[in-house]
Amino acid sequence: MISPSSDLQAQWARVREMLRAEFGDTAFGTWLKPLEVSRLEGDRVVMTVPTQFMRDWIVAHYGDRIRSMWAGVNPAVRSIALSVRPPEARTPPAPAADAARPAVSAVASAGCEPGEVAPEFEDMGARLDPRFTFDSFVVGKPNEFAVAAAEKVAASPSPPFNPLFLYGGVGLGKTHLMHAIGWRIREVTPGRRVVYLSAEKFMYQFVRALRRKDTMSFKELFRSVDVLMVDDVQFISGKESTQEEFFHTFNALVDRGRQIVISADRSPADLSGLEERIRSRLGWGLVADIHPTTYELRLGILQTKAEKLGVEVPVRVMEFLAARITSNVRELEGALNRIVHHASFSGRPISIDTAREVLKDLLRAHDRRVTIEEIQRAVVEHYGIRMADMSSSRRARAVARPRQVAMYLAKQLTTRSLPEIGKRFGNRDHTTVMHAIRQIERLCEEDRSLAEDVEVLRRRLQS
Repeated sequence: MISPSSDLQAQWARVREMLRAEFGDTAFGTWLKPLEVSRLEGDRVVMTVPTQFMRDWIVAHYGDRIRSMWAGVNPAVRSIALSVRPPEARTPPAPAADAARPAVSAVASAGCEPGEVAPEFEDMGARLDPRFTFDSFVVGKPNEFAVAAAEKVAASPSPPFNPLFLYGGVGLGKTHLMHAIGWRIREVTPGRRVVYLSAEKFMYQFVRALRRKDTMSFKELFRSVDVLMVDDVQFISGKESTQEEFFHTFNALVDRGRQIVISADRSPADLSGLEERIRSRLGWGLVADIHPTTYELRLGILQTKAEKLGVEVPVRVMEFLAARITSNVRELEGALNRIVHHASFSGRPISIDTAREVLKDLLRAHDRRVTIEEIQRAVVEHYGIRMADMSSSRRARAVARPRQVAMYLAKQLTTRSLPEIGKRFGNRDHTTVMHAIRQIERLCEEDRSLAEDVEVLRRRLQS
C-alpha cells in the first residue's frame, strides 16, 4: 500500500526529529539535513542526497538507524534506498539578506551551481570575501613574488608546488591573496572543492569532533577536498592534538595530489611551538614572503581605494597618509575610510588639517619615537655582538653587516639625517651611511635570511 505524499512527508518529519535527537545538531546538519524523501515503493522508501560522497557516507554510518526509525514510524517500511539527485533537482540556496553583493561560501564542490554550498562541506570553512580578488590587490615590489605564486596556484589544475606558504606581518595581504586564490579557482575550475578557514577554526572543528566522538567524519571531510587553505597556522603552536591531526591531514592531501595553501606571520623555520616534522613539511613547497609596504606601494593602495570609494582625495592628503601610516595596509585603508566618511558627514573638504584632526589617535600611535640607541641595542642583541662594535672600525662581515642593518633601520625608523646617523656610528661620514642603506636594500632582495632578520627587528622596534 502506497501512502499519500503528505503522509510520507509527515513520517519523514518525525524520522528527522528522531535523527536530530540521537546524533546531535552538528552531525544532523552536516549529513542528514540534506536528505529528501522521494517516494515509497512497496516496502522501500526512496530518498535522495546531493552528492555521491554524501550517499556513501550516510549508507555506511547512518543507513541502519534511518531504516530502523522509518520502520518504527511506519511498520510497512522494510528498507531504504539512497540515490544522488540530479543537479537540476537540487534546492538552490536562499538569497542572502544583503543580496546587493552576496558573499559565497569558501567551499565549492563538483556539481554545485555558482554560489551553491556543497552540503557535506557546509560548516567547514569561512566565506570568501568578494572584495578580496586578484583584481583588487595592489601589486608592488614587496609582494610581487607572493602574488605571482598565488596566481600560479590558482590557475594550475594540479599543484605546481605544495604547499604554497605565504608569510608576512599583520595587514600585508596574506588573507587577501588566499581569498583571491579561492575566487580564481572558482572561475577557472569551478568543479574543484575548495576550503578556506583559519587555523583557529580548524582546531575548533577538530575539538568539536573529539567531543562528539566523531573524528572520522572530520578526517573524511578535510581529506576529501581538492584545495585546502589554512590561514594563520601559527595559531596551532603548542596545541599537540591539533598539530597531530593537521600533520596527518597535510600528508593525506599531498599524497593524493591535492593543493595546500598556508599562511603565517613568520617563515616555517621561525614558527616556534610547532613540531619539527610540521615545520619541515611547511617548507616543502614554495615559501613566499610579503615584505612591509614601501611608500610607493602605500600611495598606490590609497589611490586604488579612493577610486573604489568614488571620492576625490587630494594627492597631498594621500601622500601625507602614505608617509605617516606605515605599519600595515589594514590601518592605511581604515584611515582613508575615516577621513572620507568624516568629510561626508561634516560637509568639510578633505585636507591635511582635517586628516590630522580625524586621525589624531592613530597618528599619535605612529609617532612613537624609536631612538638610534634602541636600534643599536636591538641589533646587537639579535646578532650577538658587542655594543662597541656599532662605532668601531672593524670591517669583519660578522660586525660590519649588523652595523649596516642598524644604519638602515635608523634611516627607516627615525627622522635623523644621514650626518646625524653617521655621528652615532663612530662619527662616520654621511656617504658611508648612504652606502650601508643601499647595500641592505640590495641584499634584502637577494638574501631571504637577511630580509627576515631586518623584518623581525623592525617589528620588534615598532611594537
